[in-house]
Amino acid sequence: MRHTWTFQRVGGLDQVVLKNADDIINLPNLDPKLWVALSCPTTGLDFDQRTLQLLDSDNDGRIRIPDILDAISWAKDKIVSFDNIVQSSETLPLSQIDDSTEQGKKLLVTAHSILANLNKSQADYLTQDDVQQSLKINASKLYNGDLIFPPSGELSPEMQNFIQTAIKTTGAQKDMSGQDGINLEIAQTFVKNLKSWQAWQTDISNTQTPFGENRSEIWKLVQELKPKIDDYFLRVELAQYAPQAQNALNVDEKYIVPTQNGLLSDQALAELPLSKIDSNNSLDLVNGLNPLWKSKIIRFRALVASHLTDPNQLTSQEWQDIQTGLNAYATLISSKPDMQQLNVATKPTASIEDIPSNQIANFTNGNLLSEFEKMVDQDNKTPISASDVFVLEKLVLFQKHFYRLLINFASFAEFFSLDHYAAFQLGKLYIDGRCATLCVAVDNIAKHSTMADYSELCLLYCECTRHGQKQTIVAAITAGQGDLLMEGRNGVFIDNEGNDWDANVVKMITKPISIQQAIWAPYQRIGRLITEQINKWASSKDADIEKTSTQAIQNPENKFDIGKSVGIFAAIGLAIGAIGTALATIFQAIFSLTWWQFPLVILGLFLIISGPSVILAWLKLRRRTLGPLLEASGWAINGQVKINLLLGGLLTSKAELPTNAKRNLTDPLRKRNKKARIIFWSAILVGVVLVGTALWFKNDIANYFKQQQQQLTQSQTQNEQKN
Repeated sequence: MRHTWTFQRVGGLDQVVLKNADDIINLPNLDPKLWVALSCPTTGLDFDQRTLQLLDSDNDGRIRIPDILDAISWAKDKIVSFDNIVQSSETLPLSQIDDSTEQGKKLLVTAHSILANLNKSQADYLTQDDVQQSLKINASKLYNGDLIFPPSGELSPEMQNFIQTAIKTTGAQKDMSGQDGINLEIAQTFVKNLKSWQAWQTDISNTQTPFGENRSEIWKLVQELKPKIDDYFLRVELAQYAPQAQNALNVDEKYIVPTQNGLLSDQALAELPLSKIDSNNSLDLVNGLNPLWKSKIIRFRALVASHLTDPNQLTSQEWQDIQTGLNAYATLISSKPDMQQLNVATKPTASIEDIPSNQIANFTNGNLLSEFEKMVDQDNKTPISASDVFVLEKLVLFQKHFYRLLINFASFAEFFSLDHYAAFQLGKLYIDGRCATLCVAVDNIAKHSTMADYSELCLLYCECTRHGQKQTIVAAITAGQGDLLMEGRNGVFIDNEGNDWDANVVKMITKPISIQQAIWAPYQRIGRLITEQINKWASSKDADIEKTSTQAIQNPENKFDIGKSVGIFAAIGLAIGAIGTALATIFQAIFSLTWWQFPLVILGLFLIISGPSVILAWLKLRRRTLGPLLEASGWAINGQVKINLLLGGLLTSKAELPTNAKRNLTDPLRKRNKKARIIFWSAILVGVVLVGTALWFKNDIANYFKQQQQQLTQSQTQNEQKN
């Protein structure tokens, strides 16, 4: 029968609703395109790390859809139903273990054995603590069912040496106690490699050469000396071919000049010829040798002297004969067997070459490997098998945590429920009278901010410290205003365990936060612009006055320029007249309105100034999405997860007084001046009266300003005609 899915439209996309066991069992049939997440990291999450470790079967640090589907398939064969998983049960009832299979029966026996060892024979369920205690108890035992044996003191010295040498040359796995040990695969591979090495060494020993027992040392010296001796005989042949080039083939005088410390470096000396080049077709093995190679040449001479016509001379033909005599040995040496490598937790640190031959013979005689196989067989028959305990641990953890993972992966139901924090929400950041709950882990701020910028969220990157520990988070500010949010500000981060961290803002991505911020942003910009212009004007005037004063003091003979001053006063008069004309025009337009038109004018001005800012902010706020923020932290999100205005207001809460709080508006630190208050309210009253009078006589006032404007225009026209 085809399963019927339920989807909830939330966050701008359809999210699957996992409400019962059938929904979980049928997840393999759900189109991957309908999953909210495709993968997530195993770090930076507020989630049980052991459960994530068990799910990450390939140890790549990521959880993917196949990992989750494999876990569902694995659990289906071991439990009766998924109802307890949906309920996130803290315990695993023994009745949930499917004992219809041989594995299930064995798991049930192991569960009863665990409870019996913990004096809980009457209990009919397992908890995570029960499993952990069982693991600790068994970890101290040699036969604990993990099929891994460390070099324990309970073993014979020969077996301890066998295990230790195998660990060094083949590698090790971790047993239940965390110690390095070997399993049957490592032991068998270790012995197999030893036998291959032993057979190779036997073949080498049986290889016939003219040099007897010295063949190994002679072969090594030949490999080291071959480039220099070949170079020598080649130079000799060139000297015989072109005697005039003999000097060039020898050491140039400039190359043997000592360096600043009085010595020729070894590297420079090693590159020089082995001996003096002449037409003699032999190498003197005693005199005139390059000092850096002399000791090796002398040892080579001692080993091959019996094979030379003259023990002190090496001819080109004798050099070739020595190499030919070692061909069979060299061929066998080059066929060194490859040692089999295993995928182990602890890599090998030594080579089989370091093992003495008598030990190799002892390890390969078969007795120790047979004894180890018997140990493994006995460990496999342990009533409480480590492998079964790990299966039970996985079942207990899945009962408790698997459903929460699904509603943070297949859907983001936990994030949008607002009753609990999602797995990626690490805590709360308190800063600037706000509490931000969308706080995500960050590894690299520069890399993270590049992707997170596309989320259209206002983000604060904070370095958090506590008792010498450090972590980096990014907090999304989704409500309030951002005037006082800036790099360098301090806050407090409270993680989900209740620990408080000192938080310092080290980077900020500025984006629209709320409609409220957009409404007042133009006025704040205008205010800042006016303030900046006033400051610039005041600064320039202050500088001019200082300059003028300095000039006056330095040049007291300068006289007051009447003509110049008259021109200045005339310019000021014209400016005042222009301002008056403008004001008259404005007041004339205002007073020509009826009373009900005044609110419309104010509303129109408000829309003209704030409207564009609000529209732009609204468009950007609609584009806020969670996807890029999580993508930057290593998630793979399958679509946009929008954060609307309502959700944004809930993710960042502003400071508010309790509903039952009483507010006292009297500020004891504010100085009260009754006289100033009387003057202030009197001015307000006078202003109201003047405005009312102006409205009453608005026609007369408008006519007055109109007449004044006409007179001013006529006066200016007459002045222009006279001029």
